Amino acid sequence: MAAILIGAAAAAQPNAPAPGAAAFDIFFRGHHIGREQVTLARDTSGWIITSTGSQDAPFDLTVSRFEVKYTPDWQPLELNIEGRLKDDAIALSTSFSMTNAINEITRAGKTTAKTDQISAGAIVIPNSFYAGYEALAARLASTAAGDEVPIYVAPEAEVKMTVRAIAPAHIDTASGQIAGRRYDVTFHNPKGPLEGTITIDDRSRLVRVDLPGAGLQLVREDASGVGVRTQAVRNPNDADVTIPANGFNLAGTITTPAGTGRLRYPAVVLVGGPGPSDRDETTGAVPVFARLASALSGTGFIVLRYDKRGVGQSGGRIENATLDDYAQDAIAAVKWIRDRRDVDDRHVAVVGYGEGGFVAMTAARREKKIKALILMAAPGSTGAALLLEQQQRQLAQMTLGDADKQQKIDLQKKIQQAVITGKGWEGIPPAMRRQADTPEFRSLLLFDPSDVMAKIEQPVLVLQGDLDTTIPPTHAERLAELGRARKKERVTEVVHFSGLGHAFAAESASAIDPKVTDAIANWLKKIW
Repeated sequence: MAAILIGAAAAAQPNAPAPGAAAFDIFFRGHHIGREQVTLARDTSGWIITSTGSQDAPFDLTVSRFEVKYTPDWQPLELNIEGRLKDDAIALSTSFSMTNAINEITRAGKTTAKTDQISAGAIVIPNSFYAGYEALAARLASTAAGDEVPIYVAPEAEVKMTVRAIAPAHIDTASGQIAGRRYDVTFHNPKGPLEGTITIDDRSRLVRVDLPGAGLQLVREDASGVGVRTQAVRNPNDADVTIPANGFNLAGTITTPAGTGRLRYPAVVLVGGPGPSDRDETTGAVPVFARLASALSGTGFIVLRYDKRGVGQSGGRIENATLDDYAQDAIAAVKWIRDRRDVDDRHVAVVGYGEGGFVAMTAARREKKIKALILMAAPGSTGAALLLEQQQRQLAQMTLGDADKQQKIDLQKKIQQAVITGKGWEGIPPAMRRQADTPEFRSLLLFDPSDVMAKIEQPVLVLQGDLDTTIPPTHAERLAELGRARKKERVTEVVHFSGLGHAFAAESASAIDPKVTDAIANWLKKIW
């Protein structure tokens, strides 16, 4: 099941949330895999959370009954789960005392018992059953930064969840704005910490859960879909803009320098990768693009970031989109910003972050009016090789046997080959095919930086956090090697940052490190 082992230590009494029903969409690695219908009720004995739902591969889970009961002050009383996991019927019945959880676990007709010690006031969140987060939302409503919350992952173990930071959250939807708070949290799993964000509304009800390290995202129905935008950060000089693209509009935010020191400014366009992330490109608890826009505007640049097509408030559809299509959108953004009266159209750069580096490289190859290319934590291998590398790194942290690990690797290779060739889907579960067999995924697998870099004429700057485990530092060196191998000795530089990871932020920080901004600004001013 999905990894969310989490929290301990008593917290303050939680606020009373508003009872009612809610529907949540479940995403795994950017793909919609399921839905859960949740109801929170209150009676004379306390709180009752119930749900039903289903999830496609890789979890293959059907929930016919989920029910957890708490006392009025949120002490757990009992938990009952019934459903199917893959082909097996499953059931879990747990009763709680102040310090114990007594579990009766049934799978495929076999029943076992297990007793765990728990902390008083533990929040009960079994893996892959997300209704339990409603109780966590109520608890978070009365926590402060630095607090720890006890979470019991029935029937496995209790671990700690730490609240790292709290910030206001404003989610713009078609029917109005959802106001609430965003909690940056760390789940201290036995296999290592898992960082994420949990957003609740002003009724102490759950809105969304983001766990990038586990590839998981849970979003309430009214906060999901096109037209929805969560503003994690609003910079003082931000302004919302509309960018004409290919038959639809992209919604963006432009950040300008303070004051009126000059008539025209150099400009930077920020380009994210495929997937559901919006214009702020939030990684863990860090809104990378929002923070980068603020910092670069402070050094004299106009900065544009935008929601990708079919994401947030942008138009267009993602069903048939490829990396080439995303590159065309980036070029549309470049052309739009060059036409602004306050922009020096001779000095426009593009920054590609993560797999957005593939998009930015493609745009730079096609559009000569892009005058510089910056790649932040960008892959230096083909997409197919990158995904296999990431899978093997994840498997190395698991307790599976060598044969089971190899089986998963072989399946991943088979799926990738089927996506590329259109053949060989026999034996692959239909749900997996639905997730993988898309134009976007095929274009990602086939993208080869070595083919594109050779045709890029612009100066290239490669930035890399040396603690990055998503895109390891070897990729930066490969990109630098490809850049230096270009004809006519094109400018190529690489800068490594010790102590920084994929979000280019120090541990527990919510903003990118100033050294990163300085490296970008100083390099652009040097080459221009």
